[in-house]
Amino acid sequence: MKGQPIRIIGIDPGLMRTGWGVIESDGARLSWIASGLITSDAEADLAYRLREVFEGLRSVLATFKPQEAAVEETFVNENPRSTLKLGQARGMALLAPALTGIRVAEYTPNLIKKTVVGAGHAEKRQIQAMIGFLLPKAKFDNADEADALAIAICHASHRTSPEERLKRAERLKA
Repeated sequence: MKGQPIRIIGIDPGLMRTGWGVIESDGARLSWIASGLITSDAEADLAYRLREVFEGLRSVLATFKPQEAAVEETFVNENPRSTLKLGQARGMALLAPALTGIRVAEYTPNLIKKTVVGAGHAEKRQIQAMIGFLLPKAKFDNADEADALAIAICHASHRTSPEERLKRAERLKA
């Protein structure tokens, strides 16, 4: 029996630019729904920039009504302040869909690249090319949108149904 198509939002969090991409997954068939970029005012205080990210995501979620969300895990870079700010933006990316009650999954950058391109250390241009191949109708203007679509594709490939999660939980209890 064939399942229902599932709408997934992928979120590539960032304080300056948060990419988002919405796809629909129907078995192995993927369809591009929309993608975009949320930006924050670099001159504003941190709290207000985080609010811009959060409110932007809430608007996208309300418009496209995804059933599941996927967010890229934070990588730690050499600048602790940058890492902390990215973590705070990532918190908004996790919170916004969680408040709508949908499932939120997290994936490492290497798993996302390996899933989409076949190599865990793929370059941005390789990801963009593969997104164009997998989602030929996709219209994206920047790497952040392409990354968000890659995150959504990764989730479509690795997600489990609620029934599968329940069975796994029951096996773990036994």
